[in-house]
Amino acid sequence: MDNTKGISGGRLYGMAGKSEKISSRKLLGIAGTAWMFDAMDVGMLSFIIAALQAEWHLTPGQMGWIGSVNSIGMAVGAFVFGLMADKVGRKNVFLITLLLFSLASGASAFTSSLAVFLILRFIIGAGLGGELPVASTLVSESVPVEKRGSTVVLLESFWAAGWLIAAVISYFVIPAYGWQTALIISALPAFYVIYLRVGLPDSPQFMAVKEKKKASVFENLAQIWSKQHARQTTMLWIVWFCVVFSYYGMFLWLPSVMVMKGFSLIKSFEYVLIMTLAQLPGYFTAAWCIERFGRKFVLVVYLIGTAVSAYFFGTADSTALLMTSGILLSFFNLGAWGGLYAYTPEQYPTIIRGTGAGMAAAVGRIGGVLGPLLVGYLVAQKISVSTIFTIFCISVLIGAMAVLMLGKETKQKELV
Repeated sequence: MDNTKGISGGRLYGMAGKSEKISSRKLLGIAGTAWMFDAMDVGMLSFIIAALQAEWHLTPGQMGWIGSVNSIGMAVGAFVFGLMADKVGRKNVFLITLLLFSLASGASAFTSSLAVFLILRFIIGAGLGGELPVASTLVSESVPVEKRGSTVVLLESFWAAGWLIAAVISYFVIPAYGWQTALIISALPAFYVIYLRVGLPDSPQFMAVKEKKKASVFENLAQIWSKQHARQTTMLWIVWFCVVFSYYGMFLWLPSVMVMKGFSLIKSFEYVLIMTLAQLPGYFTAAWCIERFGRKFVLVVYLIGTAVSAYFFGTADSTALLMTSGILLSFFNLGAWGGLYAYTPEQYPTIIRGTGAGMAAAVGRIGGVLGPLLVGYLVAQKISVSTIFTIFCISVLIGAMAVLMLGKETKQKELV
């Protein structure tokens, strides 16, 4: 008898009706809060780098390495912990990665040298990079099929909340109490792990297959490139690289781009904050659309919207066009992120799902290293902002084409 539906739809949430909805919301709240802590740490980093520059007299090159080491750590973490998730379970890796980045973040508050700080930022990045795809896999495998996609998109929306908290902490805490205090606050998720360990069950999909013979790590890696899965792996690696490359290239440079276009630093921060707030309706509309029109529809439409917005943002010659295109850029890009996290775990069977999702995220993080470096190089070469954003426009369109041509619709697909 085929009991797949029972596994994906309710072994964790076996009761129907209202109790099932509460359980789904509880899982979303637990995983989403961890996701928010991730975003809080990443969001505070840019403010902390500015504080370290003044205190440690850092050069622009040293400041750049702090961000790059963090992204390199995320790539390594996505790869390693994605593999581990298929061996020891989603919950265990979820807890390990949360502890890793929390404790390393707290420890970095007590450093006084750049070298030690960079080592800890690598460890923090590894925890962050491992937690994100594993958390989305855990949620994807645990909620009923009819709301799987929207729930994972809503999980991604906690990222925006984390950024807003980071801005508040950085604005009020760093000037008055120092960057060290902000980092200690970011270590608080370690205590949250105690609650998670008591209240969070593992994925019912993983529990159903864990007693079966498991393949080795190398067999899992080979399996994602087998004839059965090579098409979706190719598609995911392309779209992940293009999306992360363009996101970090564009959004880490947004304040600087506004200054290049003639705005004061204060005014640029104000405008970027307004653009950032557009992330939330981007997530929510994507969550609404993804169960009605499908994963491919959301990804392709929101990626094309991102590409068009990026082009007009780069070529804007008026404040009105700049703000409009910037808001739309934030709206479409973060909606696409939500769709990508929902779509990725659905491409593989349970036994290799962590490996497949982790590898795709790791390839994406390589793009996250290269994007900001490319912008810095092009700016130094006096390349125009319009040309730089045209490059990102093309990159996003390539990702959209990969989904359109190679992607398979997974709406209402039962996980196996």
